[in-house]
Amino acid sequence: MEREKLGSRLGFILLSAGCAIGVGNVWKFPYMVGSNGGAIFVLFYILFLAVMGLPVMTMEFALGRASQKSPVRLYQALEKPGHKWHAHGYFALAGNVILMMFYTCVTGWLLQYFIKMAKGDFHALGSSALVQAEFFNMLGDPTTQLLYTAIVVVVAGVVCALGVKNSLERVTKYMMIALLIIMVGLAINGFFMSGAGEGLKFYFVPNIETVKKVGLFDVITGAMSQSFFTLSLGIGSMAIFGSYLNKDRSLLGESLNVAILDTFVAITAGLIIFPACFTYNDGNVSAGPPLIFQTLPNVFTNMAGGRVVGSFFFIFLSFAALSTVFAVFENIIACVLDMTKLKRWQATVIVSVAILVLSIPCILGYNVWSGFTPFGADSAVLDLEDFIVSNVLLPVGSLIFVIFCTHDFGWGWDKFTKEANQGKGLKVKNWMKFYCKWILPVLMLAFTIIGIVTFFIK
Repeated sequence: MEREKLGSRLGFILLSAGCAIGVGNVWKFPYMVGSNGGAIFVLFYILFLAVMGLPVMTMEFALGRASQKSPVRLYQALEKPGHKWHAHGYFALAGNVILMMFYTCVTGWLLQYFIKMAKGDFHALGSSALVQAEFFNMLGDPTTQLLYTAIVVVVAGVVCALGVKNSLERVTKYMMIALLIIMVGLAINGFFMSGAGEGLKFYFVPNIETVKKVGLFDVITGAMSQSFFTLSLGIGSMAIFGSYLNKDRSLLGESLNVAILDTFVAITAGLIIFPACFTYNDGNVSAGPPLIFQTLPNVFTNMAGGRVVGSFFFIFLSFAALSTVFAVFENIIACVLDMTKLKRWQATVIVSVAILVLSIPCILGYNVWSGFTPFGADSAVLDLEDFIVSNVLLPVGSLIFVIFCTHDFGWGWDKFTKEANQGKGLKVKNWMKFYCKWILPVLMLAFTIIGIVTFFIK
């Protein structure tokens, strides 16, 4: 059967960017910028995005387009007879599945918060303490969590079941355009807040004292981590869209477009968050889920017009999360289709049911199974699943992609560049070979080790 193709270049860019853009862009990037020296962190982030993220993304796209297969089957189409590179394909599939085991739950949280904000539930609570406590009340209700997770799974399943070009591409395109419009509107609104100047100074002005306090090494490794993981590389999430792409554009240029859009969303999120926090919350920009689910709802309840602004913010967040869910669902479904003779709707039903069942441990991790704390107090099932994907499968998978694409015992540099350079746009130059073949793998291996070690000693 002939492989389905995307209908437009814009659809490809928005689908790929939608996969990369997620909740991490919104809370993690702005906070890390502010707490790691402001503009100094941004400069290191962009540097690592260019020297690490772009090459790996280009390789993923090339593997998908050359093989015309999903991650679980792409190696069989490209590896030499008798080689075992294809074993990584199953780990890539596992990475996508584990990611959905907790990401669908988080997306469900965001949908709940959008509805609560639109209905005025947070404003009705009155006190800041009650607003902040609402997050833990939500986590303590497994039935409601399961309901919203099921809604996310069903929506993703329906979108993917109707096809890549006619449904997934079209829905993601409109959703991403709406996301960008809402973001820009919220950012413009932020410029008119009384704390905008202080918030933007915190965000963008280099702060040497903060760098000294945090440590330059930690700033650099933090920027490396953020630039690498923001693009969702290493589990074939980009390779699948490369397999739906025609050959009229070179892949380095397309990777650059996706990286720019991803970075734009991350930076714009800070333009929304910091002015609001410095205006209504005394500059409290605590990291992680508390920022989204405790700090910001409290900010919106104290803001004039906060119910409207907050509703737009959480629908924007929901769109960002759903774009990732749609993309990863498609990746998993494509893998099932490549491994079986099932029809698309049959594969979609199987994947949807499996993901819903596999999401239950994450849901129960905050209530029935709250006694399971894999990394000590305040950790849960979600933290274990996130660690496996973010600290192991993504970096190790990316390293395998790089080695396979640059060494002759894999696919090889010549075949990779021939595929990547087909079409108009930026080309992979031969002078990049030494860096990609020898220096980049060493950097990635060091990064993987540092990421795991610092995780356990932080």
